Amino acid sequence: MSIAVSEAVQVLRRTPATLRALLSGLGDEWLGADEGPDTFTPRDVIGHLILGEETDWIPRLRIILESGERRPFTPFDRFGFKEKYGRLPIDELLRRFAELREDNLRQLEALRLAPEQLDLRGTHPELGTVTLSQLLATWVGHDLTHVSQVVRVMARRYQDAVGPWRAYLRILQ
Repeated sequence: MSIAVSEAVQVLRRTPATLRALLSGLGDEWLGADEGPDTFTPRDVIGHLILGEETDWIPRLRIILESGERRPFTPFDRFGFKEKYGRLPIDELLRRFAELREDNLRQLEALRLAPEQLDLRGTHPELGTVTLSQLLATWVGHDLTHVSQVVRVMARRYQDAVGPWRAYLRILQ
């Protein structure tokens, strides 16, 4: 199944505002919550998304358009944001993410991809052959996964505090 770029953009354009609404101005007790070792905090999610905007989605799309399967994608360091963005204030991270996303969406829309271009192939370093359509669909899925993760991590801060209502809160189960 192929996707419609315009439909993908509808979600991709909303992610920065969604995360800003959830996280802007919150204290470290919310922004530093996690699900255990080697998991992301809400602050980490924003750093991770920024790094993806800088090094993953549009660069990989351009590799597919320019080189196809001949040039594999550069591996993505899921935790590379930690050193680069450290403990920057959340509002600075959110601003940077929104700016990068808007620029990347402008680049994507300027390409005016034809439906047949969505079938072009590239080479993922671990997954092998992928299509441009799959890359764009994954970009959307990645955003939604991390929005869900932020909400889940935040909800779990109160998993004991809700007492018996936990039985009614699927996010805590």
